[in-house]
Amino acid sequence: QVQLVESGGGLVQAGGSLRLSCAASGRAFSDYAVGWFRQAPGKGREFLAAINWSNDNTYYGASVKGRFTISRDNARYTAYLQMSNLKPEDTAVYFCGAAYKDNFYYTSTYAYWGQGTQVTVSS
Repeated sequence: QVQLVESGGGLVQAGGSLRLSCAASGRAFSDYAVGWFRQAPGKGREFLAAINWSNDNTYYGASVKGRFTISRDNARYTAYLQMSNLKPEDTAVYFCGAAYKDNFYYTSTYAYWGQGTQVTVSS
């Protein structure tokens, strides 16, 4: 079992940056992959990025590739999403999830989720 808590969201102007954190507990951090998704009101949960558990391979959604960077710090039991050049359409609740299998692009892959953190980008 894994517990995840997101933090770092807030209100930023377009073009700004934020770093989201996903703090994990419950089992060894290196035993699973971490993914980031977001969900805007009335929309489905969109894949953003994932980082593998057995290596440092990363995966990105087309809408954020080149602007967002995922990383993890196993010693701190924390994964991060560094977001740059934010746009108003990035406004959403951002979630991290823990996965124990491949196909990181799909929500069904993830066994555990955090509660989400709100990111609002103003123009």
